[in-house]
Amino acid sequence: MNIAIFSLLLGALGATGAWAQDRIYRCGNEYTNTVSEAQAKNCKLISGGNVTVVQAQKPTPAAAGGVKLASVPQQRMDSADQRARDSDARLILEAELKKAESRQTELLKEYNNGEPEKMGPETRNNQKYLDRIADLKASIVRNEGDIAGIRRELGRVPSAGTSTVAR
Repeated sequence: MNIAIFSLLLGALGATGAWAQDRIYRCGNEYTNTVSEAQAKNCKLISGGNVTVVQAQKPTPAAAGGVKLASVPQQRMDSADQRARDSDARLILEAELKKAESRQTELLKEYNNGEPEKMGPETRNNQKYLDRIADLKASIVRNEGDIAGIRRELGRVPSAGTSTVAR
């Protein structure tokens, strides 16, 4: 602590000639200007440059046990509100599933088992046709993953008969 005050005063006052001649020793992560302490701990003499030490505040006993986070009071929902939310979630997921399944049907129809019909410039440029086939195939795979994810989520949402209360 003496070194911290010393360093702050040294920096703040602009260091007079007498202050600049004190020797500073580094002992691991600590600094001292006491020669006997430095010799006892096998500290190294710091030469050249200024030393600024900023010490962190020591934790209070209350904070030593861990950081206490601000908590939001948990609200209990009545079962009717929870059932309404579950019902809304289920309806949204079912609508998304329907949309994804219809999109999948359209993609498979356009893909035509890997042989979609050629469009305009694709008749002369086969690479454009092959790129479109690859894009269609990737879209089909991605959409299949979306459908599987929506079905997993539907499995997690309680059906209309059951209800869960927020924890």
